[in-house]
Amino acid sequence: MTPPSEQREAGRPEHGGRGEKPASITEVGDLVGRLSSEEDLSRQARGRLMVRLAAALADGARRAGARGVAGGRWLADVFIDEIAPRVPIRDLETLQAHHRGRTGEALADSLTNTAAKSTAAVGAAGGVLAAAEYAAPPTLLSAPVQIAAETLVVAAIEMKLIAELHEAYGVQIPGTRTQRSVVFLQAWGKRRGVNPLQPDSLTLALGAAAKHALRRRLMRVFGRNLSTLGPFLTGAVAGGTLNYGGTRRLAELVRNDLRGQVMGVSTPHRP
Repeated sequence: MTPPSEQREAGRPEHGGRGEKPASITEVGDLVGRLSSEEDLSRQARGRLMVRLAAALADGARRAGARGVAGGRWLADVFIDEIAPRVPIRDLETLQAHHRGRTGEALADSLTNTAAKSTAAVGAAGGVLAAAEYAAPPTLLSAPVQIAAETLVVAAIEMKLIAELHEAYGVQIPGTRTQRSVVFLQAWGKRRGVNPLQPDSLTLALGAAAKHALRRRLMRVFGRNLSTLGPFLTGAVAGGTLNYGGTRRLAELVRNDLRGQVMGVSTPHRP
């Protein structure tokens, strides 16, 4: 009889082998990329993708344990390693083509409105899932995993919005796609625009302080999305409304910074 170890070697590689990422974690980045970039998804399509995302996150959440999920460390690691580098960022020409040739403030308005509607739709989808419109095993859509899925998608949409607002205002951030994703990731955590003339704004490595700020920011969004667990469809309404307002507030903070750069007026630091 063939020993189990030889059977494993003859078949598919075991989950979590050295140098390999679990298929579920690889899928997370792809799913969040779709949910953050496909702006015309129907409610049903978005709901199905959210179910798949929750399933892909479930195994990692179990390994992290309740403390790891509640403290935000696992959520931050997934966002930093698997999602931020895959967030699709359009250049100015592409943005203008997608937004009827708008420029400047008009383009920034259109980007903000679209992103706010997208995060509202994510909150609404989460509320619908909580109301059991989509059939799934109870363990799959346990509250922490469901809210983690919503949080990651909202964060990706908002990070994408920040990056594209820089394009709209003509504030160019140098570097490769990966380097720029680190810069915009930190901008999302701080809720600030990036000033390329200030060296500390272009930090390409995430230090302990930056990771802590990201964890805090993610947990604030996580807390905001807890409203989607309301009874019946009240969660869908609450989740959509809170996400819509939160994204618009973020956009205004970043736009104020970028306007200041364009107009040559410095803006005070906000905690």
